[in-house]
Amino acid sequence: MLEEVERWLSTRSWSVADRPLHKILAAKRATGQTVSVVLPALNEEETVGDIVAVIRHDLMRQVPLVDEIVVVDSGSTDRTSEVAAAAGARVVHRDEILPRLPAVPGKGEVLWRSLLVTSGDIVCFVDADLRDFSSDFVSGIVGPLLTDPDVDLVKAMYDRPLGGAAGQGGRVTELMARPLLNMHWPQLAGFVQPLGGEYAARRSLLEQLPFPVGYGVELGMLVDALHLVGLDALAQVDVGVRKHRHQDGQALGRMAAAIYRTAQLRLARGHLVRPSLTQFERVEGGFEPRTYSVDTEERPPMVEIAEYAARKVA
Repeated sequence: MLEEVERWLSTRSWSVADRPLHKILAAKRATGQTVSVVLPALNEEETVGDIVAVIRHDLMRQVPLVDEIVVVDSGSTDRTSEVAAAAGARVVHRDEILPRLPAVPGKGEVLWRSLLVTSGDIVCFVDADLRDFSSDFVSGIVGPLLTDPDVDLVKAMYDRPLGGAAGQGGRVTELMARPLLNMHWPQLAGFVQPLGGEYAARRSLLEQLPFPVGYGVELGMLVDALHLVGLDALAQVDVGVRKHRHQDGQALGRMAAAIYRTAQLRLARGHLVRPSLTQFERVEGGFEPRTYSVDTEERPPMVEIAEYAARKVA
């Protein structure tokens, strides 16, 4: 490990217990910064309501840390929107944001558009499929941004159990993202959960970053933030254990392909011969190929969007 990364681990890796809630609130009052929480959601009616309810109870009613909770529904066919609204979130459909630009499927697309419908100086992203959710996931990663002006982006780190085995989740992280980062961006080798969906950042940083539209968004954001603000402006906080719905192996393969493509673009901005991935499913009589396109599109930095610039002026 690079000496720079070892130093970073000792100065920019914290536990949620390192910043008691009363200190975070004092810093929020002193700086006047506002906090938005965004949940990107696609068919998450079983979990999204509980997450919203916990954040509202712990961090809006008991203490005034979070100023708004926005659930961006990316085309759910279940009751995700109704459940989220009943729990107290403001729900916005992906297609209602920046309608002149047709939306494409993907998590990164939803996160990018969320910048247009939120107002916080600090934006905190939380996946909507978490179980046994704790508000530490929010306060833990927002805390350093409120208390340390030199920090611009904070990722949550945690254990990810798979079935009954501790630490066996995050298969795409271990098989794709971590090798890529260690070999090509070794300064980022200290991140425990580089692909984790729980992170917070200053709006002033997020609006300058391009957003891969799909699963490559987390890796792309880390790499681009490193180049834009440097390693010492990035941090991570241990928030315990993350329980969520796991995807099957083929879905993980498609995720890995998108992440590799995101890395490839940043390594060379080169031409990809075949932006697709063929997988196989057993059917009667043998194996049948299924070919999927790999996310290749990226949205530009939000500061380049006229509607966003007009909103800031207004």
